Amino acid sequence: MTPATLRARLLAWYDAQARDLAWRVGPADGQAGVRADPYRVWLSEVMLQQTTVPHATPYFLKFTARWPTVCDLAAEDDGEVMAAWAGLGYYARARNLLACARAVAKDHGGVFPDTEEGLRALPGLGLYTAAAVAAIAFDRPANVVDGNVERVMARLYAVETPLPDGKPELKAHALNLVRDDRPGDWAQALMDLGATICRPKSPLCDRCPIAEACAGLATGAPETYPRKTKKAERPHRHGVAYVLTRGDEVGLVRRPPKGLLGGMLALPTSDWRAAPWSDAQARAAAPAALDWRDLGEVEHVFTHFSLTLRVFRAEGDAAGVIWSPRRDLDGLPSVFLKAAKAGLTKLI
Repeated sequence: MTPATLRARLLAWYDAQARDLAWRVGPADGQAGVRADPYRVWLSEVMLQQTTVPHATPYFLKFTARWPTVCDLAAEDDGEVMAAWAGLGYYARARNLLACARAVAKDHGGVFPDTEEGLRALPGLGLYTAAAVAAIAFDRPANVVDGNVERVMARLYAVETPLPDGKPELKAHALNLVRDDRPGDWAQALMDLGATICRPKSPLCDRCPIAEACAGLATGAPETYPRKTKKAERPHRHGVAYVLTRGDEVGLVRRPPKGLLGGMLALPTSDWRAAPWSDAQARAAAPAALDWRDLGEVEHVFTHFSLTLRVFRAEGDAAGVIWSPRRDLDGLPSVFLKAAKAGLTKLI
């Protein structure tokens, strides 16, 4: 199958099967001249990094209702944006989001640059996001390669080099299919194919519009692509979370601006380390000398390590805490919300 035939088949499939996404201008509207809003494209791409479409969509709708333009977002307080981001994880993305929004508002009059080069110059905008915004919002012929596209390329060409070493090869294959014709639709067609047909497990090869060209399918085991290098075992850490209550309020702290969960409101916590904390150590690290009760443990998994948090609870006061009503704790990062729920639902 020639590249021209492959492109024609996949674009025809996309015209008929494109996903209806909150941030997307559909193929019919796109061909009628409707352009996607660069702000909405950029925001969705940042949210979708390491996050699924169903999980990201309500956040996208909440953000665009509250901050309908990039200038609205740029003018907001850091803490408000970080709280609205809570639950999406990878909080460095939220800090980069604000930095980029403020650069667009301040240095570009609230208008996103319309080239990959200009987009790459914005803070927090990596190669992938710049290519995605350039293609989808500005119809530039950019090479947009996310995990879905990597999987499609690995199977289409039966690439044997395992990830991550195989990424340049996969990107080169994808680049060979980029054309000036409908580059935004092409990028989204590849993404949709990977998300709905060329799935990580149990690919629906019988429904694939380009199955005839797929070298991975010809091997009889397309699901084994992309090849992957065995991951190192994820390290495990231990810590203590302190649920400090004062009537119907819970004491929170603001985490340092840099590092994991930087700038987020959180429960007071000990350091997170390889060795478990003894009772004496846990009480010594508490934010105040109170009658702390051990209420058990919660487990949480981050990208690079897993965590066991012992949950201690006490009634009283402590210096330097930020008091929050219990009903407002949903804005906490998921690890701390999990610990707070564990501490507040058990009797002491």
